[in-house]
Amino acid sequence: MPLKSLAVFLFLSFCVQAVTAQNEEKLDTIYNPKVVYSAIPQKYEIAGITVTGAPNYEDYVLIGYSGLEVGQVIEIPGNAITEAAKKFWRQGLFSDVVIKWTKAYGNKAWLEIQLKQQPRISEINYHGIKKSEREDLEMRLGLVKGNQITPNIVDRATTIIKKHFEEKGFKNAEVNIKQTDDLTHENEVIVDIYVDKKEKVKVHKIYIDGNEVLSDRKIKWAMKKTNEKGNLLHLFRTKKFVEENYKNDKNLIIEKYNELGYRDAAIVNDSVVRYNDKTVDVYLTIDEGKKYYIRNIDWVGNTIYPSDYLSAVLGMKPGDVYNQKMLNKRTMEDEDAVANLYMDRGYLFFQLVPIEGNVLNDSIDLEIRLFEGPQARINKVVINGNDRLYENVVRRELRTRPGDLFSREDLMRSMREIQQMGHFDPEQIKPDIQPRPEDGTVDIGYDLVSKANDQVEFSAGWGQT
Repeated sequence: MPLKSLAVFLFLSFCVQAVTAQNEEKLDTIYNPKVVYSAIPQKYEIAGITVTGAPNYEDYVLIGYSGLEVGQVIEIPGNAITEAAKKFWRQGLFSDVVIKWTKAYGNKAWLEIQLKQQPRISEINYHGIKKSEREDLEMRLGLVKGNQITPNIVDRATTIIKKHFEEKGFKNAEVNIKQTDDLTHENEVIVDIYVDKKEKVKVHKIYIDGNEVLSDRKIKWAMKKTNEKGNLLHLFRTKKFVEENYKNDKNLIIEKYNELGYRDAAIVNDSVVRYNDKTVDVYLTIDEGKKYYIRNIDWVGNTIYPSDYLSAVLGMKPGDVYNQKMLNKRTMEDEDAVANLYMDRGYLFFQLVPIEGNVLNDSIDLEIRLFEGPQARINKVVINGNDRLYENVVRRELRTRPGDLFSREDLMRSMREIQQMGHFDPEQIKPDIQPRPEDGTVDIGYDLVSKANDQVEFSAGWGQT
């Protein structure tokens, strides 16, 4: 056979073999294979993964998040695909997740992740509330145009709105959040928030049981913000029922008992029962316990002041009723409290802990433990928020200077001097005390806010001459 004819023959043979191989491959390739979940799972190597329906995300990011990858051997049906779908559901950003087996060839499988994104917010409208209430809710809800909205976000917003109005006394407020497709923007919705505040819920009656030491009237008077409707003694007090205020008022009842020496007093049972659509009844059961007295007062750890002097400052002595509120005020809170004796002499790291010692019958031994610590010197004094005066004008009014011993009295006096200058809002002047235990010093900052009406006024007059 001539050489040229042989070459043509070989070329035609190769083409025939290639076409035959391609035809065999087409015949062996299965498109959209059916998954039989009752059958025994078969192992396949992932030959390719595609993603559809999520144009705002890179495909490789979503594939990586799924936990699936090309070359990975999985079972079909099997846990790998199920877990991948669950991951997307848990993310909450997609309203529909489908992972399809699109093609199979031999032991190789091609997968397609079909996603449908949750819609995005194109507009938010509030109905049934005032402008100021809307602004408050916007701060708390965090709903922003352009963000995706999910069922979890809707549930969270509903809960926050209800709690917000419940705190204001609208315990029966109803909230309905509706989503409407925005026909001008694909996969975007208009969010309408409907609020029906109803009427404020008030307290109809307060029923008290178990009290003998304090009368019902005194207990009700101790409650500052949970008051009966129609009670003339509470004419100028709020009558609305707010859960948080109610919790605080229960603590005030116990504090009142503690003042009288009943350290074990407790509210053993309480309930709030709906009386009608506008009011509730409050039921309290109190265990008053017994009254305690102070038997002994011992000071431990004091070296700067003698015990007799500290006892005189404390103003409590053996035989007195064990008044826990007074104990706290005389040790820590009052201007001339024990703690401030030390703070005025630089003992910023001072600590005081009252310990109830032997409790026998109706008597208590008090042991007041002190940790005096080292004296602290002032390291830096920083003035913030001053945009009215030269800084040295403010500094010359201060009694706290770098290198001086810290003194609470000097700190308070400095604040009074700044207030008297008249350029700064006196209610917003705050000290920022930053102790530095590592070197025994303290940094002091004064946060100032200029008065809104602080301006120079000019006046002029005229006459015939």
